[in-house]
Order: sequence, then C-alpha cells, then structure tokens
Amino acid sequence: MGSHKTREQDRQEGVSAVIEVEQLTKLYGPLPALREVSFRVEQGEIVGFLGPNGAGKTTALRILTCFIPPTSGFARIAGLDCREHPLEVRAKVGYLPENISLYSDMTVRRFLAFAASAKGVPRSSRSAEVERVMERCSIMEVESRIIGHLSKGYRQRLGIAQALLNDPPILIFDEPTIGLDPAQIVEIRSLVKELGGERTIILSSHILPEVSQICQRVLVINRGQIVATDTPANLTSQLRRTQQVRIQVEGPSAEIREEFAALKGVLRVQPGDEPGTYLVETDRHEDLRPELARRVVARGWQLRELRTQEVSLEEIFMELVTEEGPREEMK
Repeated sequence: MGSHKTREQDRQEGVSAVIEVEQLTKLYGPLPALREVSFRVEQGEIVGFLGPNGAGKTTALRILTCFIPPTSGFARIAGLDCREHPLEVRAKVGYLPENISLYSDMTVRRFLAFAASAKGVPRSSRSAEVERVMERCSIMEVESRIIGHLSKGYRQRLGIAQALLNDPPILIFDEPTIGLDPAQIVEIRSLVKELGGERTIILSSHILPEVSQICQRVLVINRGQIVATDTPANLTSQLRRTQQVRIQVEGPSAEIREEFAALKGVLRVQPGDEPGTYLVETDRHEDLRPELARRVVARGWQLRELRTQEVSLEEIFMELVTEEGPREEMK
C-alpha cells in the first residue's frame, strides 16, 4: 500500500508522526483492555478508530489524552511522551469524550470562557477566542442559552467548540454523533470533515458509515488489538475473499440458477432483491461476467443487467471482528 510505504520510509529516515503508539498495553487487574497496540497518525490525516463496543477504543484515547497511564508501551503526541509530559500534550490536543461534562446551569458563552481560562487562553484574547469557536461550530445563536436547555445536537457542537479552544493542532473525538438524530448526525459529520483540512483528527466510532464517509484511513480494533489498518476502499478490496456479480435475466428461474451454478468458479447462486435478479458469488480473483453473458445469450434469454456487486465496509468489519487474531498491516 502506498501510504504504508511512506510511513515505513518515515521510520527509516527518523521522521516522527504526529501521533505514535507503540506496543501499548493497558490492564485492569488481570483483564487486558489493550494488548500491544501500535499505530501512527501523520500530519493532517483523519483516522477512524473503528471497533465494537468494549473493543478498547476509549481506553486508547484516554491514554492519548493523558487521563490514564498505560501499563506498558508508550504513546507520543508531537514527539512528547504522554506519561512524561501530560500538560504539554494536553495543550496540543482538543478532546471530545464520549460523555462530555458540561455545566448545565451555565450559559454557552460563560462555559466556553471558563474552559478557555482553564486551557490557558490569555485574558486579553479570551473573548475573541470564544467568539471564534462559537462561530466555527455554528452556536452563536445559542450563546446566551442555559446549557441544560440545549438540544443534544447543540451540546455536541458545544463539546467540539471547547475542544477547539486555544487552536490545538490535534483533535480526538470519541463517538461524536452518539445519541443524535439523523439531521444532527449529518451536521456534526460535516463539521468534523471540515475541521480535518486544518488539523490531525482521530475519530472513534462503532458506526460504519461515519468512518467511511469522514476518514481517510481506518484502524479496526477488536478485543484490545488492532486487527487491520488501511483506507476504507483498500479494506473492502483487499480483505474480501469473494465477489458477487449481480445479473438480471428474463427466463425460467430454475434453469437460470442451474446454468449459473454449473459454471466453473461459481461458489453460490442466490436470488436477488428484485424479480429476475441473481447474485452469483465467485472467487474474488475470477471475473466470470463475460462467460455469464455468453451463457445467457446462448440459451436465448434476455440479459437486462450485469455488474459487480461491491462488498460493503460493514461486511468487511464483521469479518474482521469475528476473527481470532490480528492481521498484519496491508502492504
């Protein structure tokens, strides 16, 4: 994979990634939440941290944001060790936790001013900084509202706004759209994507469309281990073991299925979602579309449609998280 080669060259040339995690392990008593996790995030990347609930995503992010220490291994942000330089690391990271604590009796503006003070924004520029993040997150219209009266969508926008205070170069968002309605989800995804052009972002989620729509690269974590890392497109193309051809034919259904099933290289034939359609499953290295077309024409049937059916990221994800061990990074 091209991006993998670049990261390998960076290692050889001594170039540091913005985020470096090496052999990171976290134990809670005898139970491992993370097991020797390693990954890198380069400047300007939007990387999705994808995994089922309980996979270890939040634990990894809490280590990166210096809320908890690792049991072993290390995590570095902009070259700073998270264990040895927590204050310096926090100054470089804007963090939106899954369950953000907001003071429900404060107004939006007052809360952001308080957060700006806690983050070390100078008093002389504090008001302008609060204005900047409110405008960036489209919450100016609710600046005087009590936080407890805000909708969930506005509270999430406020959470992102506080993460942007002091203009950190790195943003870490843990499940930013959880609990939102469909319209709010679209708004927050759009905002995160816009921010990605300016900063390095790690986005943790168990929602597959979120990761595939926003992120340039995906880290899939399961049972505390990274099981795959690549672009969403490469994951679907390289990890799939079979491919499906969707074909629509006018003719006798039983004969059509029998004809297709007898073709060398066909693994399975299933009825499609519309009358006269069939899903022909083959080995991913076999392209049987020309032969399928020839068989249809030879039998005098009418061919209406013939195309490859793409495998979804959801299918790939389910394959990865039900396997026992981690995969090596794609090459």
